[in-house]
Amino acid sequence: MDRAGLVGKRLLVMGLGRFGGGVDVARFTVNAGAHVIVTDRAGREQLRESVEQLRGLPNVEFHLGRHDPDDFLAADVIVANPAVRADHEFLQLARRSGKQITSQIGLFFQMCPAMIVGITGANGKSTTAALTAHLLEKARPQTHRLGYERVWLSGNIGHRPLLASLDDIAAGDIAVLELSSFQLEQLAEIRAAPQVSLLTNLTPNHLDRHGTFEAYCAAKENIFRWQPRRADTPAVSVFNTEDAIGSRWLEAYREQPGRICIGFSADDVGAAIRTGFPLPGRANLSNLAGAMAIARQFGAEDRAIAEALPSFQALAHRLEWVGTANGVRWYNDSVATTPQSAIVALEAFEEPKIIIAGGYDKGLPLDELGETIASRAKAAILIGQTAGKIADAIAAGASGDSTVPVALADSLEQAVALAHQLAVAGDVVLLSPACASYDMFDNFQQRGRVFVELVRELGAGL
Repeated sequence: MDRAGLVGKRLLVMGLGRFGGGVDVARFTVNAGAHVIVTDRAGREQLRESVEQLRGLPNVEFHLGRHDPDDFLAADVIVANPAVRADHEFLQLARRSGKQITSQIGLFFQMCPAMIVGITGANGKSTTAALTAHLLEKARPQTHRLGYERVWLSGNIGHRPLLASLDDIAAGDIAVLELSSFQLEQLAEIRAAPQVSLLTNLTPNHLDRHGTFEAYCAAKENIFRWQPRRADTPAVSVFNTEDAIGSRWLEAYREQPGRICIGFSADDVGAAIRTGFPLPGRANLSNLAGAMAIARQFGAEDRAIAEALPSFQALAHRLEWVGTANGVRWYNDSVATTPQSAIVALEAFEEPKIIIAGGYDKGLPLDELGETIASRAKAAILIGQTAGKIADAIAAGASGDSTVPVALADSLEQAVALAHQLAVAGDVVLLSPACASYDMFDNFQQRGRVFVELVRELGAGL
């Protein structure tokens, strides 16, 4: 579909949401000439911020609080939010009626004139995407066969909305996208994938949506499965060799013609480059190694990469240093919505660590998290739906007579206060929830912002 194909169409946005994707779609399609109906099961009050962003836009109707089958039957085109399952009953109704169904990411891939670099994985994909865009921008060679003009960063990362960027993106640019499993499922429906694709790692996530780890991996594999392979521009597929599945996929895909396959690991980052890298932990070295592998494909040299790294700024909510007070360092890792991502955060620091964890229950196993907290943390303060389950996992993971103090808190505010009481100079206090935020917050960003505000209220110096 191109922009001209939207003119005069009755277009239904299924799922306005609170993360900006539905707003982006509605604004773009109205500007392209469509008449837009926005439908969402959530009510107007729940979606207040998103609705406000569309205030005054012509040719937009809001049908909120429920989905009406008549809206789906009357629409020419339906744009589904990534959170909507492909087998949703109303999408099935639309398919039976011959309606055209697409997505925000599908529209972007169909209309983007630039080369697309895609980053996915269970952990580290946001940081890897940001590092990739930074290195492509700051460490670019003067001349190279894969020359490019501007570098754009978007996707699931929370930067500029996808479709809002299209008017500015040119054929000679590069678009670096962080892609979720949900978005990759939607791209598979149109058999689309980035020209350059990277997998950071795979551990269980979103099992409440995908059902099994195998199904989750299959959704992620779409980033390689549908890569365009042309004689003049082969697909570039980049895999983390320290990840079991990534290593296996590397061996499988390297046999295919029209594809360049590259493996990477944290050990690829030499001492000279590490010196200027501002992010802590081996996992971030792995993220950097993946970004370097892509940048090198576009001609970046290691000396230019090393010179570019000190200016890289860590993304908010991703092992974000909040401040230091009385010798205690506070970190916001609210983006850690899986047990494995919280484990990575705990392993990033050698200092005594007090972890604040817990939240919405996605049905993920907590055994390894419990063992890691029991062996690596000074104390754990637990919140949300999973507090009890994590406490049980910590108790089960304790070895011998060693015990880690565990406290349950009714709110994040109480958790921060407890951590403040327990921490002494030299400690690290780490919000790394290991769980989604939906039991207490709208999203992980809101949870992180609240944490930062609470920490800064503790006193001067933060």
